[in-house]
Amino acid sequence: MANLGMRFIRSFFGIIEHIAPSLGGRIAFRLFCRTPDPERVSEKEKRLLARSIPFMKGARRHDLITRYGRFTAFEFTNWDTRRDGPTVLVLHGWRSRTEHMRTIVEALLQRGFRVVALDLPGSGVSAGRTLNLASAVAAVRETADWLGPFDAAVGHSFGGAIALNAAAGAVRGVRPVFFRRLVMIGSPNALPDLFTAFGRHIGLGRRSQHALEARVEEIAGHPLSSFVAAHQLREMSVSTLIVHAPDDKEVPFADAVAMAGAGDHVTLVKASGLGHRRILGDSAVATLVAGFCAEGSATHALPTRVAA
Repeated sequence: MANLGMRFIRSFFGIIEHIAPSLGGRIAFRLFCRTPDPERVSEKEKRLLARSIPFMKGARRHDLITRYGRFTAFEFTNWDTRRDGPTVLVLHGWRSRTEHMRTIVEALLQRGFRVVALDLPGSGVSAGRTLNLASAVAAVRETADWLGPFDAAVGHSFGGAIALNAAAGAVRGVRPVFFRRLVMIGSPNALPDLFTAFGRHIGLGRRSQHALEARVEEIAGHPLSSFVAAHQLREMSVSTLIVHAPDDKEVPFADAVAMAGAGDHVTLVKASGLGHRRILGDSAVATLVAGFCAEGSATHALPTRVAA
């Protein structure tokens, strides 16, 4: 059925390329931004959510609103420390939610941080079924206004790109969010590459692909070509840690290498054998991340692992 559906989608875009490519680009953008149905959860995900209930009950829940809609922030605090102490913002990736960041949140709490984690728009318990860079960066800005300021930010996958673009002030009309330190785990380097791969996957023609990319500029206020992390990091001075697994099958390790070349303020650490998602549950990675947020330095290696 999945193959049949994809054949229909590719046929549709093949036809619309010749009669209404601008409409095709807009439809493609909506598909690109569509988040999974929260009611369709795998058994593995159900078990993870069930195990995380006590953890999530320990957080204060804040429902916030931007012009894109409602989203939810969770505030985790060491109750024996000051609530106005240094705070770290934690951002999950695509097809994810706060519960997946638990190991990292707990490591940050152990280092004495207050932690604010978002269920990004269209994800977890947040409203809607749509997520894009502009709506996510606006959510970060709103969270900073209400629950910040933030000493550091930690983002996994797309969450790392969001944190970077929030710091860079890359979305028109959204003020930059200040972080002294930034951690990007398994994060992509070039958003243009993601859009090219997506267009190829659904069978977009040249004109429809151009319209898809133009839609990004309409919403974010800058051309898609400007959203390259290595270039953005080169223009910034924020101390940055890149943690990436060479065996990551979703985001190539080459992306991490490109970002690490942005300057001496960027450190790359290999997390061998941890793929794209297992990396989040690894205690050594979590300890490294929390230590970097606290001290601003990190070793360049983790214990060697063999991929499962």
